[in-house]
Amino acid sequence: MITLENGAPPQRGVRRRRVLLLSVIAGLLIAVFGLPQLGLFGNPGCGIPLVTCTRVLFVGDSYTYVNDLPTTFANLAWSAGERVDTQTLANGGETLAGHVADAATASTIDAQTWNTVVLQDQSENPASAAYRQSEMYPAATQLVALIRHVGAQPLLFLTWGHQSGWPQDGLPTYATMQAAVDQGYLGLGAELDVPIAPVGAAWQTVVSARASPELWQGDGVHPTTAGTYLAACVFFATIFGRSPVGLSYVDGLPESEAAMLQRVAATTALTDHAHWAGP
Repeated sequence: MITLENGAPPQRGVRRRRVLLLSVIAGLLIAVFGLPQLGLFGNPGCGIPLVTCTRVLFVGDSYTYVNDLPTTFANLAWSAGERVDTQTLANGGETLAGHVADAATASTIDAQTWNTVVLQDQSENPASAAYRQSEMYPAATQLVALIRHVGAQPLLFLTWGHQSGWPQDGLPTYATMQAAVDQGYLGLGAELDVPIAPVGAAWQTVVSARASPELWQGDGVHPTTAGTYLAACVFFATIFGRSPVGLSYVDGLPESEAAMLQRVAATTALTDHAHWAGP
């Protein structure tokens, strides 16, 4: 125990100053030497003082929360030396119109200094032209205005089609459904001048190249760990404008599998950047 000359313990204020000093030193070391890449620390988010941090809010449904896409993205970014805090607003089957109707959405957007707010509509609805005009686009227009009002960047999460399409709406195959989903998000991005994270396009590249892409769970709808990891790589490339190729965080996947997904994400989001960046 440290004592003063008279044998009394140091005052609490002295201890607090020491803790603060150590925190500042740790932050400077991480900023200068890139210690996250050495695996010496876990992801602290925005908890380190004097270090740049990116705050991202994900607004969506189960495509966002299954396998915890926001945390996978944050961990991937941390392995690249990027400090990231994420928060999620997502319920199963939730629509953007549902988020508009929920008071928690506006209060959460207004409560933090977000850098990016990701918008993802329910998985099927963007493929329906009638739904887009009646609900998706009006709801997105309100949310984008709110996001921009607080100084954040809106970003559309272009999702993947179902493995067997959506026959009930006249889309009998994955390819036809993916094309319809693409049309929904590309149209919205052009209308509101909002950039797109082209996750669905990256999925299509993998599906086209592999007989067993292993991106869907058994339900043919929700993502496997590999599917979520591919989405996280696309978000990393889109938000930071950097390639995820070579990053050490693989979320438990075989390194060869993670490397392939990293390459696909980089090519989709960066090589074809102009296609997704908005007008």
